[in-house]
Amino acid sequence: MAEIVLEAVTKRFPDGSVAVKDVDLAIADGEFVILVGPSGCGKSTTLNMIAGLEDITEGTLRIDDRVVNDLAPKERDIAMVFQSYALYPHMSVRENMGFPLRLAKVDKATVDRKVEEAARVLDLTGFLDRKPAHLSGGQRQRVAMGRAIVRDPKAFLMDEPLSNLDAKLRVQMRTQISRLQRSLGTTTVYVTHDQVEAMTLGDRVVVMRQGVIQQVGTPTELYDMPRNLFVAGFIGSPAMNFVNASLSGGLLRTPLGDLPLDDRMRRALERRDAPREVILGLRPEAFEDASLARGTGGPVVTATVDVLESLGSDAYVYFGAEGGPATSAELEELATDSGRRDTGAAAQIVARLDAATRAREGAPVELRVDLGKAHVFDPSTGVNLTRPDGTAGP
Repeated sequence: MAEIVLEAVTKRFPDGSVAVKDVDLAIADGEFVILVGPSGCGKSTTLNMIAGLEDITEGTLRIDDRVVNDLAPKERDIAMVFQSYALYPHMSVRENMGFPLRLAKVDKATVDRKVEEAARVLDLTGFLDRKPAHLSGGQRQRVAMGRAIVRDPKAFLMDEPLSNLDAKLRVQMRTQISRLQRSLGTTTVYVTHDQVEAMTLGDRVVVMRQGVIQQVGTPTELYDMPRNLFVAGFIGSPAMNFVNASLSGGLLRTPLGDLPLDDRMRRALERRDAPREVILGLRPEAFEDASLARGTGGPVVTATVDVLESLGSDAYVYFGAEGGPATSAELEELATDSGRRDTGAAAQIVARLDAATRAREGAPVELRVDLGKAHVFDPSTGVNLTRPDGTAGP
């Protein structure tokens, strides 16, 4: 196990393009850290620099308090698991898992012992004599992980290892990877494009955009206290709703109606000297069916239901808010990455309601808004103005 520290690490390619810029990140011994962000954000490049597969242009990388910038990958004592299983089809599971040890001239008795230990941890004992062609996708990925485990490295580096699996199998493998990492206690850096995967796996999550770290924190911190528009929009499923708003006389004037500022929001906006024109962010669970609401707190808005999705435990209600979707560079990038774009005259809003809701498609519904869960952003900088420290850095 080892601590991994990146100090002002930058990757610049020969054509002058910058893939990663001034990354400062300290990963504690035994910690499970997730690098997440849209395609091209620099997460895989960062992982490859840690592995030694990409040269570092500027900055310092330390593994176990040792500068490793100029060390070859094999000298860093790390193990990688890739999106591709990269198993040898002519070898059995036992042979595939033991291959790196045989390559290192480890004696056969030790190889057999380590392979059997890893197989037991990964529930592969009954498959050791099978060839990869006779395994499921999840089993093949476990074999690839076993090949990394037998080396007993200082750190595991995983680059989207579950992206080739179907949705149900990804959920199962997430649980197994999380359990495995905690039992082994090995420092792990894990890259994914899937923010749900990031939120369910990591001790801490690093959100990246255009080669720059946007925020580092626990999944709960990122969800409840996003530093900027990009983090707020990227983290969460369904995504946070954004609408244009203006501040006027203690009110937020929005396409949903006039919403009174509570004391928390008022103090935060005054402290940050908020501009008049802002963007309001509301997560789907900030809405509640007013007919089922407990208590009397929070303003009530009326909406006409366009689409109702019943998921058994919850119901998602989609409706339009006049005035068009909120726009900013961050939101445009998120929309492009996700393939969803609001191009009509109304912004699409989603509310996550109790399954007992009486909302019906085509009919009006009264929704209570919990402003304690609201966020207000500066559209020019993307900064979350209602976050306690009001900053946009990591």
